[in-house]
Amino acid sequence: MTLSFFKYQGTGNDFIIIDNRKTGNGHLTTEEIRHLCDRRFGIGADGLMLLGEAEGYDFSMKYYNADGLEGSMCGNGGRCMVKFAYDLGIHRSAYHFIAADGPHDAELDISGTVRLKMKDVDTVETILDSYVLDTGSPHYVKFIENIKDYEVTKEGQAIRNNKKYIKEGINVNFVENIDDHTIYVRTFERGVEAETYSCGTGVTASALIAAHNETGFNQVDVHTLGGKLSVEFDKVDEKKFRDIWLSGPAEFVFTGEFDLKD
Repeated sequence: MTLSFFKYQGTGNDFIIIDNRKTGNGHLTTEEIRHLCDRRFGIGADGLMLLGEAEGYDFSMKYYNADGLEGSMCGNGGRCMVKFAYDLGIHRSAYHFIAADGPHDAELDISGTVRLKMKDVDTVETILDSYVLDTGSPHYVKFIENIKDYEVTKEGQAIRNNKKYIKEGINVNFVENIDDHTIYVRTFERGVEAETYSCGTGVTASALIAAHNETGFNQVDVHTLGGKLSVEFDKVDEKKFRDIWLSGPAEFVFTGEFDLKD
């Protein structure tokens, strides 16, 4: 089978995207998706997404991790999907689409920045000096120093694979404060089982925890290995956040065809 695909990236978090409205590629197997995402023998990506149709929405987003298994929400993936929809000719002043964690709104400006509304957060679990919350995907947030020299893979694997999280998995974020409104985030992602250049839901989770204002509007700028993002939100209290928006670039990389062997 010959598969037509598109490659997009958002701050170095890269995705294979397929227009599945008429092609019917939803039957791709776990092994085939894993092969497509392989950086040596396939196209290479952190994940694969299918753009589909959904009544009442501009499009639907289905996301698979690089391990071939269907994943939860991907923030950078969602932003790339909006840019992909625009490039396909789905032009809107504001987008409304459905993903694994529910409906999302999004905006695209002339500079290519995609602003994506994330799900509300209603609870934050505190574990010693770390935090666990769900921003569309589950995240563990730990603040550290000297982040550029930190052993993210080693420490991230240890947390992700401990007995509490090994079954369902968890994304692990290591965060360093730069100033009152800026943080640096590095993320070990489940499903990829490695550090990625950026993680949208992880950046969002880290920004919420890093908020210095007691309540009210906050904006946190975030540095990642792949570039800069920003997160805006309304902090209700220490465990509740509303009106959360993730903003950053989303860019087309290349398109092509891949021959999937029968």
